[in-house]
Amino acid sequence: MYFDDTVERLLRRDRIIVLSLLLAVIGASWGYVLAGAGMGMTAFEMTQMSLTAEPMAGMAMEPAAWSPAYAVMMFFMWWIMMIAMMLPSATPMILLFATVNRRRREGGSPYVPTTVFTGSYLLAWAGFALAATAVHWGLHQAGLLAPGMVVTSQLLGAGLLIAAGLYQLTPLKQACIRHCRMPAFYLASHWRPGMRGAFILGARHGAYCLGCCWFLMLLLFFGGVMNLYWIAGLAVYVLLEKTVPAGHWLDYGLGAALTLAGGALLASLLLA
Repeated sequence: MYFDDTVERLLRRDRIIVLSLLLAVIGASWGYVLAGAGMGMTAFEMTQMSLTAEPMAGMAMEPAAWSPAYAVMMFFMWWIMMIAMMLPSATPMILLFATVNRRRREGGSPYVPTTVFTGSYLLAWAGFALAATAVHWGLHQAGLLAPGMVVTSQLLGAGLLIAAGLYQLTPLKQACIRHCRMPAFYLASHWRPGMRGAFILGARHGAYCLGCCWFLMLLLFFGGVMNLYWIAGLAVYVLLEKTVPAGHWLDYGLGAALTLAGGALLASLLLA
């Protein structure tokens, strides 16, 4: 009885500590995004620019040619933005991992394995940030981005909406998000001991999470890469689709809505 009480107290303490650290990382990431992620203006100003598609007086724009330093800045903008958007929805999995680690190690500290698990999860999104930075550069070079980092081609925008909507309806999307919706099942099915196991578990969870959400993140090119309405809206949606009961209906509903919106935009272009 005494041992059980001690373990329960440790588990409560672990949850408080891990949750506090996660909230600190999430808060710092959102603070970086809101401050403008090094773009020379705040996210609020960037949001206004993406909505008007016109540069604001005195506001910086993307350079005519990307330098290596600017590319690195853009990578961190994308990566930290992904941390701000995706870490809240990964928090239940991380907390459960810390709990399982505590129990399996019979009182040993779960903090280092949990840090490794979280870090490898975020590395998966670093891979996405690298790819998104390359796409961002390509669109910039092709002259397809407005000053507010919104695609200027309505045809491309319609294609993004339709593709993202159809992806929501695919078996691959559902297979990936199933692991995110069932943390206990994921850990029971894939558990590996030790630090190497924690790294593999985190990276694999990151891959599943990336598989279910990457197309949604690309919609930022349609709404505005630093448009707070789109950033916050997508972050809330991802959190809901992973946590609410029958979240698959959200996927189907959003998939249909995006496909119809993209189809309507495409039709208007063809009939114009």
